[in-house]
Amino acid sequence: MTAMPLDSPRNDDPRRMRQLLGHYALLASRHDLTSVLVGLAAEEGDLLFPELVDWFESALRVDDRIFRMTRERAVLFLADVERLRAQEIVQRGLSGFRSQFSLVSEPEVAVGYFQLGPGSGRVTVKDVLPALFSSQGPSLRN
Repeated sequence: MTAMPLDSPRNDDPRRMRQLLGHYALLASRHDLTSVLVGLAAEEGDLLFPELVDWFESALRVDDRIFRMTRERAVLFLADVERLRAQEIVQRGLSGFRSQFSLVSEPEVAVGYFQLGPGSGRVTVKDVLPALFSSQGPSLRN
């Protein structure tokens, strides 16, 4: 494992997050699909978190996406799932990462959820981000 340089252009363009949110909200309203956005956050300087995000990205289904906000924050867009299923996916991903990298315990990651469904109406990034990252550190896990 190598540390990712801090000046690496690994963060996504914020316009992409608005586009992804609009896409998933449209799916929810037009096709009666429920989708869940999952916020993942780690302590500043966590060296494993970029690896964890890469792990999740490699395990996502074709319809799912990941948005890298900063080196320590990312949002997973999980299509056609409800919150309970999203929690199972995240826990399975964290366990798989732990077993792949032979870690003693689960990675220290704060997790937040925001469910989009039929009738969600117009949802903005300003609505979603506080719900996903309301806890400031990974000490509060959902």
